[in-house]
Amino acid sequence: MSRVLIVTGGSRGLGAATCIEAAKAGYEYICVNYISNKPRADQVVNDCLKAGAKAIAVQADVSKEADVVRLFNTVDEKLGKVTHLVNSAGIIGPYGRVDEIKADDLAPLWALNITAMFTCCREAIKRMSTKHGGTGGAIVNVSSASSHLGGPGVNVSYAASKGAVDSFNWGLAQEVAAEAIRVNSVSPGVIDTEIQPPGRVEKVGPILPMQRVGEAKEVAAAIIFLLSDGASYIAGTKVNVSGAR
Repeated sequence: MSRVLIVTGGSRGLGAATCIEAAKAGYEYICVNYISNKPRADQVVNDCLKAGAKAIAVQADVSKEADVVRLFNTVDEKLGKVTHLVNSAGIIGPYGRVDEIKADDLAPLWALNITAMFTCCREAIKRMSTKHGGTGGAIVNVSSASSHLGGPGVNVSYAASKGAVDSFNWGLAQEVAAEAIRVNSVSPGVIDTEIQPPGRVEKVGPILPMQRVGEAKEVAAAIIFLLSDGASYIAGTKVNVSGAR
């Protein structure tokens, strides 16, 4: 059966690495979702094409429900019904202590890190679930080591959003396991991508247990495994890709 993969936030960082590694792993159809940077998304598409996949870039702000529906409908039309989904889109801010942050500043964080994941999973389930006439599939949600580290003094709000990812991941995995859908997550530590604040990679790397930060392709490798048939009896699991942190 052909594999149709959607990666949200696929134009950069972990999402881009996942698209490219999936193409190398033989995924036939890949959708690179992006919000605004079309040239970056097109470059990822070209890398996927070079690896042998049919790939398309689809603009959609997945924090908006209408855009999510359009994203999945576009993939239906151009690639086929989704069989694999990676929810990689996310943001980190706002930074600061809890007593310094305004409630309104949290809205974009909740919308992208939580609601977007929820609605993307909803649309995927409608297509994958045997309950809805599908043939099954696999979903990987990107969490963070912050969900158990807490981010005190810097990003408790971000940690809370990823704690929601963990709870959602566990509950959804149980909800759809009997419908031939496996749901898992990866929990990256400090990874060398552009989402990191300036100087953090250089500052944090030497004090980590492995004395270095991780690379995007190392997280992508874990994601590809969880999507694969090699993980056929793994569901509701969070894989830490954080160098023992």
